[in-house]
Amino acid sequence: MALAMARESKIPANDRGMFARDRAIIYASEQVHMSIPKAVAMLGIGRENLGYVPCDDAYRMLPSALERAIAKDKSRGHKPIAVVASAGTVNTGSIDPSAEIAAIAHSHDLWLHIDGAYGALAALAVPEKFRGLSEADSISLDPHKWLFQPLDCGCLLYRDPEIARKTFTCTGIYAKQLSSDPIEGFAFFEESPELSRRFRALKLWLSLRFHGLQTFRDAIRLNLDQAQRLAAAVKSRAELELVGPVELSAVCSRHLVSDKATEEARNQFNLALLKKIVGRGNVYLSNAELKGKFCLRACIVNHLTTDADIDSVIPEVLAAAEEVAGR
Repeated sequence: MALAMARESKIPANDRGMFARDRAIIYASEQVHMSIPKAVAMLGIGRENLGYVPCDDAYRMLPSALERAIAKDKSRGHKPIAVVASAGTVNTGSIDPSAEIAAIAHSHDLWLHIDGAYGALAALAVPEKFRGLSEADSISLDPHKWLFQPLDCGCLLYRDPEIARKTFTCTGIYAKQLSSDPIEGFAFFEESPELSRRFRALKLWLSLRFHGLQTFRDAIRLNLDQAQRLAAAVKSRAELELVGPVELSAVCSRHLVSDKATEEARNQFNLALLKKIVGRGNVYLSNAELKGKFCLRACIVNHLTTDADIDSVIPEVLAAAEEVAGR
């Protein structure tokens, strides 16, 4: 939805003939979530027109690299239209420097979308980590993560409702019929591609009203502290390596196997280790690949998680490693 509005805002329908499909460019970091290339493909812009911007050692988009990419594409006659920054990447929870990215995007008249699906709601608890969110044209959130809602409760915030209506409002005869409707305001489907749908927002509204924001702030802070607790446990074991920063609640680590093990051997061992851990049924971890390293990824976004749960992770990983090694 956000990128559809970006396209409508920066390349109106009556001007699209001026720009061939291979000339509208959207930028995102190398750590962007897979939903972004999928959206670019579905919008007809084309995956090949998603420009991947390099990241620093903490997996955050490099503003200087973004500036160079935009200038290079403009010099080639392309049409940059949007930048996607991450407020908590899916692999490591890294937060792109949104304020610097916003300044660049706005200087080139680009739409700034912030993918905050995983991490941005942590701004309730640690707002100092999210400087620049207020500069976005749109922000995506997943209340089914850090607001602990049912799975299909998603959210998009955007600055200009008129662009949403321009992008999604129906046209033709049906629109003329609606124009005489005596009901004031507008229908929900005028700012969304959805027509019939359930009242998913009610669950979120009730939760916020009943528990209050402070309850959610406390739960998020607890998850952040638990991630640091797990990271410390990883660092305490010589056979384990913490891979990447722990900015929010995602913790990536791996088993080193031995001092002489090759990177390929370590990747294969950790893949087998992940399968063994999940198969044992006591702890569930996912995976991430960071700079060619296959990692075990724990992501803590549950208000029911206890310190005891966190403390059980490393013993489980080590026990599973013994089984994989055949010891």
